[in-house]
Amino acid sequence: MHYPTPMSDRAVTYGAYLAVDELLALQRPRSEGPEHDELLFIVIHQVYELWFKEILHEIDEVMRRLEAGEAHRAQHTMKRVLTILKVMVAQLDILETMTPLEFLSFRTRLEAASGFQSDQFRQLEFVLGHKSPGAVARFAEGSRARAALEARHAAPTLWDAFVHYLAREGYDVPPAVLAREVTAGIAPSDALQETLVRVYRSDPKNAELCERLVDLDEGLQEWRYRHVKMVQRTIGTRAGAGARAAPATWPRRSCSRCFRTCGRSGRASEARRARRAIASHGGHEDWGNGALSALRIEDWGIVDSRG
Repeated sequence: MHYPTPMSDRAVTYGAYLAVDELLALQRPRSEGPEHDELLFIVIHQVYELWFKEILHEIDEVMRRLEAGEAHRAQHTMKRVLTILKVMVAQLDILETMTPLEFLSFRTRLEAASGFQSDQFRQLEFVLGHKSPGAVARFAEGSRARAALEARHAAPTLWDAFVHYLAREGYDVPPAVLAREVTAGIAPSDALQETLVRVYRSDPKNAELCERLVDLDEGLQEWRYRHVKMVQRTIGTRAGAGARAAPATWPRRSCSRCFRTCGRSGRASEARRARRAIASHGGHEDWGNGALSALRIEDWGIVDSRG
């Protein structure tokens, strides 16, 4: 990503370096008054967009580290992403201090604006393996968002970086997995599942890397689930912003979609299958309870859809 070069004749101060004046001018409430709580709503969502930017930046670094064979540094960067996701979940606690009536005081000013229009979240889905040409088409040709999504759609995913890393580590990764079309969905592979079982049983370093990928899956599911429940709590069964479907229907649809994105069709799916195989056939005694302990919320999409 290109970052503009600061002016050489400008003194470097806190405010200048962080562009504080420009930053504070970006919160532009549309309600009359304006309504007190609209500022909180804008700030929270602008911060989310900044965190999306940072997560994409860090995942790109994870992929570079995997390409360089630096598994430990890749894990370190993954832990940073996981910590950011925890902060994103915690921010929902702040947003939940807004009552339904407080949100309704300015909600009509949002008109067609909707969180579904976040191109950076779509980019995050793309880099994690859930790619949709339809998502690209929703953004205007020639726009920054369209260009960014087109680039992500054509680029390899984190899953691709991981399986190529395993192949360079000497593991038997099927040629079809390594040569797959990166714009297509990620298909299950029984042969790769067996390889990952071997990783979990005999290779603590790379098993830990698998664990971080599963943690990423769970972190995203937790954020999406909490976000859906927050929206449901705030606006109940009303249609969502931008005339979206009523939030009462979102938990089943959104969470199951996340499960498909991050589990069945994403980079963590084979690691999950490996865990199930180990659990059903008996794990290595050296792992104790640690190797399988993170298998906690992978079936949230199913659990939540049952209420």
